[in-house]
Amino acid sequence: MADDSSAAAAASSSAAAVGTLGNSVIPLVNKLQDIFAQLGSQSTIELPQVAVVGSQSSGKSSVLEALVGRDFLPRGNDICTRRPLVLQLEQRKGKADGTDHEWGEFLHLPGKKFFDFNEIRKEIQAETDREAGGNKGVSDKQIRLKIFSPNVLDITLVDLPGLTKVPVGDQPSDIEARIRTMIMSYIKRQSCLIIAVTPANSDLANSDALQMAGIADPDGYRTIGVITKLDIMDRGTDARNFLLGKVIPLRLGYVGVVNRSQEDIQMNRSIKDALTAEEKFFRSRPVYNDLADRCGVPQLAKNLNQILVQHIKTVLPGLKKRIKDALVSVVKEHASLGEITESKGGQEALLLNILSKYSEAFCSMIEGKNEEMSTTELSGGARIHYIFQNIFVACLEDVDPCEDLTDDDIRTAIQNATGPRSALFVPEVPFEVLIRRQIARLLDPSLQCARFIYDELIKMSHRCTVNELQRFPVLRKRMDEVIGNFLREGLEPSETMIGHIVEMEMDYINTSHPNFVGGSKAVEIALQQNKSSGIGALIPRQKDTGDSEKVPNSENSQKSRKLFGRQVNGIHPDQVSFY
Repeated sequence: MADDSSAAAAASSSAAAVGTLGNSVIPLVNKLQDIFAQLGSQSTIELPQVAVVGSQSSGKSSVLEALVGRDFLPRGNDICTRRPLVLQLEQRKGKADGTDHEWGEFLHLPGKKFFDFNEIRKEIQAETDREAGGNKGVSDKQIRLKIFSPNVLDITLVDLPGLTKVPVGDQPSDIEARIRTMIMSYIKRQSCLIIAVTPANSDLANSDALQMAGIADPDGYRTIGVITKLDIMDRGTDARNFLLGKVIPLRLGYVGVVNRSQEDIQMNRSIKDALTAEEKFFRSRPVYNDLADRCGVPQLAKNLNQILVQHIKTVLPGLKKRIKDALVSVVKEHASLGEITESKGGQEALLLNILSKYSEAFCSMIEGKNEEMSTTELSGGARIHYIFQNIFVACLEDVDPCEDLTDDDIRTAIQNATGPRSALFVPEVPFEVLIRRQIARLLDPSLQCARFIYDELIKMSHRCTVNELQRFPVLRKRMDEVIGNFLREGLEPSETMIGHIVEMEMDYINTSHPNFVGGSKAVEIALQQNKSSGIGALIPRQKDTGDSEKVPNSENSQKSRKLFGRQVNGIHPDQVSFY
């Protein structure tokens, strides 16, 4: 007896300690959630919360209303929860006269209290329609609702849209995948407890809620199972094995509840009467007599409160450390912003100081003296050097000087340059025409190099950071615009100058360059190659001894002498000297 009494006393003291901690910690976490909700996606700190997951019409809304003790959620045969509803329950003491004082507040309507819970339902529906439309659309934007009542325990719940498979209304064809992604974004967090709601008249092994909970929480440390609709199971069957965890075990166990039917809702049967009927149902079923700690909405609320408090105690040290680290970072950033300068002279001096530091930082990036030097990629002046020495040089080497230049092109150009006469020597005009066409091919790689340098300077201007600029985002944006325009204005004359340089090379072909192979040098090279290959002197033609050929040769030579012997314009050939 003494041991039993001491154990009972220890249990009661432990429960009292948990209750005291819950009364102090859970409201504090709720305040943090409200603050982080206003920050939106900027907040990276995950706070403890409880997410309710279940398929469509599994009884999620009935469970939440039973926990609150009031009707306030949209109901119907189709999908009702179309946006995540963050429901914060806070316990408040009743009035001195014994009457209950209950009301609700929405985060998007600060300062407005709803004492009529029917108005709360209408506001939830209206806010849902504003974001998701009025034709069954779904949105992942939260609705945050606080309910203050002496009949609730301090719990924060997130009612998520029910899992559905067939799209209706304005729902997209991949509605199931979208809802699953939305649910998983909540329950995958280690700070989130999962309430997996499954109706008792369905196979537990096919439960969508337990399936998703198993993916997000494979060890089962964060999942609580709720079996609904125990009163409509087939006759001769019960949920005892479900509640004992013999079918699908969960570390936090299961709780069975009895929901109000749609007929009860239409007949305005109060939740208080429904809870009384639920208690009567479990008392009248001997199979549930020894499962009092696993049955009923009041027991579910108690278990949730205790589990949530224990969960907060578990994650609180890490949460505290993350908040402290974030605070240190924010304080450091705030200190780097400096003091506020109100005088015009001080503002001008501050602006000049910022511009000077920016210029110094930009020069340091080009010269490689930046303190925050990257070790993973080239940047600044090193990148510019790489563009010139590697990319640009490689592009020039890839230019084949004889590409698109065939022997037929050369022969045609020579013939065009000689006009109606036959070419005795190679004229210069086709040579220059062909050379200019090939030199012009150097223009594109040069312009591309200039563009690369311009892009790198733009990147440097964006990466160049000055602590003082963090205070003035508008100034930073304006500076980026001015620097971008300045570099853009310098790019155009640079490209023009590059074009002029290429045109200069095209206008004057330097044939005196040592590397240029002219006619005489080409002959010299050919002779050297012939000598090195061992080819002898040309073999002279054999003399013909035929008499028939001698006579024409002598006649031709005589005719040639007579022809050259004539005076041309009074000048005899003997009077012309050849050099």
